[in-house]
Amino acid sequence: MSDNKTTDVSATKKHLGSCHCKAVRFAVEVDLSKGAGRCNCSICTKTSQLGVIVKPEAFELLSGEEHLSTYEWGAKISKRHFCKHCGVLCFGRGFLEQVGGDYVSVNVNALDDVDPALVSTYYFDGRHDNWMAGTRSSPWPIWA
Repeated sequence: MSDNKTTDVSATKKHLGSCHCKAVRFAVEVDLSKGAGRCNCSICTKTSQLGVIVKPEAFELLSGEEHLSTYEWGAKISKRHFCKHCGVLCFGRGFLEQVGGDYVSVNVNALDDVDPALVSTYYFDGRHDNWMAGTRSSPWPIWA
């Protein structure tokens, strides 16, 4: 049985993504061989976000802007965009000097042509605002 999921995640390429109900569709140019990040903060943990950060010019919302709702909290560094029908987190947009200014954080779980299990994962300790510790290859504890 053939499956259309991408197994070669090396090199920058265009990936298509969408929410569950397909009301929101997007494209992103990204090199998934560099992996994707998981954060242990409460929002990332509860949404099971697996994210990659790209420059805005590497992201294109193809359709469904009218179907998006947003969530913003705390320091208002980013706005997360969800489908208001099926609830899937597709991407976020924001500005953070530490990642080079304007960015789009794409949820790898929302990419239609990628098996997220084949993407290496690195971990952040956002729950404890421990950003300066950088990433590591195993999850940070939620409770410490």
